Amino acid sequence: MARRPPTFAASAFTRAYQRSLKALTNATLRSGTRIAGEVTRAAAKQLKPPRGPGDWLSGMAIGPGGARRYHLYRPPDIQPSERLPLLVMLHGCGQTGRDFAVSTRMNLLAARERFFVLYPEQDRLAHPQGCWNWYDRRSGKADAEAATLMSALDQACTLYPVDRERVAVAGLSAGASMAALLATRYPVRFKAVAMHSGVAPGAARSPATALGAMRGRHVPPMPATAVGKAMGAAAVFTTLPPLLVLHGDADVVVSASNAGSTAEVWATATGAKPGAERTLQRGKRHAMRVTEFKRGGRTFVMLCEVAGLGHAWSGGAPRLPFSDAAGPSATRLIWAFAAKQFKVAAAV
Repeated sequence: MARRPPTFAASAFTRAYQRSLKALTNATLRSGTRIAGEVTRAAAKQLKPPRGPGDWLSGMAIGPGGARRYHLYRPPDIQPSERLPLLVMLHGCGQTGRDFAVSTRMNLLAARERFFVLYPEQDRLAHPQGCWNWYDRRSGKADAEAATLMSALDQACTLYPVDRERVAVAGLSAGASMAALLATRYPVRFKAVAMHSGVAPGAARSPATALGAMRGRHVPPMPATAVGKAMGAAAVFTTLPPLLVLHGDADVVVSASNAGSTAEVWATATGAKPGAERTLQRGKRHAMRVTEFKRGGRTFVMLCEVAGLGHAWSGGAPRLPFSDAAGPSATRLIWAFAAKQFKVAAAV
């Protein structure tokens, strides 16, 4: 039997290679189209306003830490003469501002109680998991990012009828720790701060110490002479705003011991003393242990430890990541705490 010429074998190989290349190209194009579609849908979802009345406004602020997007919730029917309070809400790792708004349902409360809500959003180029760089103070990144967030706050106060004397900040996880950093670096700008499942202020100053801090190590020293240095506070005692601490005792991401450490540090810095612990429970929701730290009859720290709550927003929307519908409503607790501090500050 005669052997086929080498040119025939080469031609067959070329045709087979071209068929494979064509199939691979088509598969890649289909995959690329699918991925592009998913990206487009995800982007459209982030632009879609959360449920409820009012406006979902987009913006961008530029500061020492670079540019950061934000959304601002504006309640409906604002009158020309009105100036409303503002609550800054800082999301946790793996979340966006919209995710945080949907989980907490803060906009629905803001529509009823009439206040603005600002949702800054971390850039994935600044942190791949979308975490705020609250811990990276040794390099200066944390302070630069905090300054950028203040730029977003200033922009909101300039563009919208915000009452600058009624501003509070709250956050979850990394957002809680960044909220504490903002309050210690810019204490006179906030009348209240709320930390939900965050790390004790001053417990980390670099990426290397952040993980240990989340596990409850590196707790800052408690003597009053060392508190300011540990927290990195611009001022202590009379200038720090009152603090609400919320934490679940079943949190395996950020050790629950951070809650007590946070309350102690802040109480020491404000000269507040703890009162008796009391337990509160509403219906079948998780029980909550509450301790208030007071000075001169005023509460400067309120510690709320929620039984059975993991690393999630207490009382958040059901079936969402980092959200536990069975807990007492952190959304209501935070706003009630902030509103009370606004009244107290106005009376001083």
